[in-house]
Amino acid sequence: MTDPAPGRALAGKSATSSVLPAAAATLCAMISVQSGAAVAVLLFDQVPPAGTAWLRLSFGALLLLLWTRPWARSLPARDLGAAAALGAASAAMTLCSFQAIDSLPLGTVSAVEFLGPLTVALFGSRRPADLLWPVIALAGVLLLTRPWAADANWVGIGFALGAAVGLAGYIVLTQKVADRFTGQQGIALSTTGAALFTGLAVGWGAEGSWWSPRALLISAAAAVLLPIIPHVLETLALRRLTAGAFGTLMSLEPAVGTGIGAIALAQIPDPQQLFGVVLVCVAGIAACRGGARQAEAAPRGDTEPTTQASSGDTEPTAQSCQVNTEPTAQASRVGPTR
Repeated sequence: MTDPAPGRALAGKSATSSVLPAAAATLCAMISVQSGAAVAVLLFDQVPPAGTAWLRLSFGALLLLLWTRPWARSLPARDLGAAAALGAASAAMTLCSFQAIDSLPLGTVSAVEFLGPLTVALFGSRRPADLLWPVIALAGVLLLTRPWAADANWVGIGFALGAAVGLAGYIVLTQKVADRFTGQQGIALSTTGAALFTGLAVGWGAEGSWWSPRALLISAAAAVLLPIIPHVLETLALRRLTAGAFGTLMSLEPAVGTGIGAIALAQIPDPQQLFGVVLVCVAGIAACRGGARQAEAAPRGDTEPTTQASSGDTEPTAQSCQVNTEPTAQASRVGPTR
């Protein structure tokens, strides 16, 4: 009788060799997202946060439009409407996020925003035990923001919570866009819509300092760091990771944001804040491993990732750390999420 052990060992080695690069790509995507936010902060002394958000979205939209060329085919009005709705959610989320990081540490804002995906996961789950994870995450956020303190920054907290609401809406709308578009057209059109909505909100950048070489260079760099690089890396990662595994890794983003804030912006957290970040990450990991939306049996032909990683499904999956050889559209962002 042939011993199957060597075959199993070879399969395990192949799975590991596929998972590790995908996990590294996911980590690099998170670093790129948080670095993009940190780079944008460098512009706040010259351009207000709302203006910086508009410049970054505008550069991102331009790059994505040149890449995808969505004008090459006609699009139904309903599809354009879905992209516009996602763009509006993205605009609100980005505006609130940039206003928040103007007055709160980057890691704190990232953790507060994570309440959005956890809320979506809560509504998508029927298991009573899943009610625990948002409570744990909220406890972590309270340790980070300290609303009981006399010097609590309520304006920054309010904007961060607004970004969390925007992110929750963004997650829901992302799947609708992913169902209607193929390739990367959805992200290009939604980012364009976000730039237009943000421009209407901030007045299109009337101040001359918005157009200085420094402002344009920083905005372009921020646009490349988010959404271009994360989108590419996440797409590559999703070809090898299941939605559950990807969502588990993405739950570490508040910790990544804290690290980037400490390194790039000298925002050093104290032990209490570090414990708050740990609580948020643990809650996110638990929510993602509890269940993830399953990929469709028949692929839609859409390789665009979406933000459903954190939206726990009603059935737990035992595949969260196994290799997925088919790209899945269930677990990532479609465009700017910070």
